[in-house]
Amino acid sequence: MTAVLLQPKEMGLIPALKVVSLVVDEFGMRLDKYVAERLPDLSRTQAQKLVSDGLVTVNDQVAKAGLKLSVGDRVKVTLPPSPIKPLSPETMPLNIVYEDDDLLVINKPAKLAVHPAPGHPSHTLINAVLSHVPHLPETDDLRRPGVVHRLDKDASGLMVVAKNSAALLNLINQFKARSVVKAYLVLVKGRLTPDDGVIEAPIGRDPRNRKRMAVVAEGEGREARTRYHVIRHIGDYSFIEVRPETGRTHQIRVHLSAIGYPVVGDRVYGARSAQLPRLFLHACRLGFKLPSAGEYKEFSSNLPPDLEQALKDIG
Repeated sequence: MTAVLLQPKEMGLIPALKVVSLVVDEFGMRLDKYVAERLPDLSRTQAQKLVSDGLVTVNDQVAKAGLKLSVGDRVKVTLPPSPIKPLSPETMPLNIVYEDDDLLVINKPAKLAVHPAPGHPSHTLINAVLSHVPHLPETDDLRRPGVVHRLDKDASGLMVVAKNSAALLNLINQFKARSVVKAYLVLVKGRLTPDDGVIEAPIGRDPRNRKRMAVVAEGEGREARTRYHVIRHIGDYSFIEVRPETGRTHQIRVHLSAIGYPVVGDRVYGARSAQLPRLFLHACRLGFKLPSAGEYKEFSSNLPPDLEQALKDIG
């Protein structure tokens, strides 16, 4: 699946128009159902409206919702820009680990979303940052100014937010070059062996549930590589440090679940916990070169109290 930006966005006014291109890999599915399944942010009704409005083509021809697709058909979906409300600063506690003219390193608490999205339009980390830094550099998504990388809402730990466009580009390039050090403290179900290992498997949308990610066949997902080290075993659990070498959505959770050791507290990929109502996933180390000075700096964050308590309860 590819997405093409057709319309350049003006500064802070409109989001870019997007066309999603798909190649059908199964026979006989209705067009509206296929679009809704392949674009999980859309409901079946929304998919039907896009089709009726002429915003969906099959093999470059406008089609009807009930069209039965064939393997190899090329489907293009034009997504009109969604109205996005301007982000508002919100006065909220902000644990700033480091700050200079280019960036902030923040220790994000669990249960706080990084940026607005459907279901939580406000009260996010970026709303809090805007009360501290009123002007953040824009990204391709107007809801994510200054955001270089993200943490899951239920995860905690270190994140970097850029304060200007030059720093944003510099940090993005460091992440692309895989020169950024990222380490996480994770508790998994099961006694993970060997003590040191690398999980290397492509990650893409789960074909059975498009709202989840999964390890998929070669060529159907994006390269993903995760390195881990077992710190200690605690009964039938393993407390580990994880170093993702790529940055795929839910990478740590998907990789560990795929090898049979799901993250404790993960309700999506398989290890609910009576002791912990959230993910045992904490970004404990983050290292990169400061954009202006070029000096490498590494930051660290201890386990928060709820995860320390969970270790004691399980132990």
